[in-house]
Amino acid sequence: MLTDQPEPVIAVVGSLNIDLVAYAKRMPNAGETVIGERFQMGFGGKGANQAVMAARLGGRVSMVGALGDDVFAGMTHENLERQRVDATHVARVEGSSGVAPIWVEPDGTNRIIVVPGANDRVDLDSAASAVRSLDGVEVVIGQLEIPQRVTAAAFRAAHERGIRTILNPAPAAALTPELLEASDYLIPNEHELGMVAGVESIDLADDAMLLDTAKSLGVRLLVTLGARGAAIEVDGVVRRIPAEPVEAIDTTGAGDAFVGAFAYGLAAGLDELTAVRLGILCASDSVTKPGTQSSFATPDEAAALLARARSADD
Repeated sequence: MLTDQPEPVIAVVGSLNIDLVAYAKRMPNAGETVIGERFQMGFGGKGANQAVMAARLGGRVSMVGALGDDVFAGMTHENLERQRVDATHVARVEGSSGVAPIWVEPDGTNRIIVVPGANDRVDLDSAASAVRSLDGVEVVIGQLEIPQRVTAAAFRAAHERGIRTILNPAPAAALTPELLEASDYLIPNEHELGMVAGVESIDLADDAMLLDTAKSLGVRLLVTLGARGAAIEVDGVVRRIPAEPVEAIDTTGAGDAFVGAFAYGLAAGLDELTAVRLGILCASDSVTKPGTQSSFATPDEAAALLARARSADD
């Protein structure tokens, strides 16, 4: 059940990007040019996306990161303000802000190239200090679009205060021992889990394999399964929460919607399974609309999704 705290407090340490999205009937082969159907520019970065989703649900969210000195920086800062995400701890550095060219095919499949820009220059000490200074934080979220050492420092600062940490290991990469040790929850998809665990593939239908993987990594493991929902280890048992069928037109940002919603659920005092259901509902809703943050549920829609997630427990 929800606590009596009116606004669950969440800090997101991570990336801010401008998404440059092209929609086409198919992707070009090497050396080939194809004509796209439409173009959309939007606000992204896995960190910012997760922050926005948590804020849409009613969380009091602070973003910790960096922007460049280009035109995209001002646009991104204004967007955070519109989304009710506190940008006090978003620094300005020389050079470009982060950008992400994205290609989307008719079935919703996407391909993304992330150019980090300012995200590579988030200051380690400043990130840790920000986490120490924020009042009432229940959960700190991180990803892999800023240097791992920065996220690890922020997570250690969170642990100093007894704050839970959530790592979304995306884009997929091997994790440093320091970051893994500082992560309470690990939320990968199937591909990311294989990379983190150091194996070519993991049979997600094998509960024993998932439990062994979680034990070896030393984390609470929550794996997103796309249209199949998600799987989480609870008290030594793998619990699988299915997703309702939807017509997906753009999967960009669905994983971020899940992470932001799950983090909100934990911060709001929901039990883990209800928080997972909320994540699935928000992610499933997002894939039915184009874009990244623009595909996320509005505050009113998010409130309805939250009510649906909670009613499943009744």
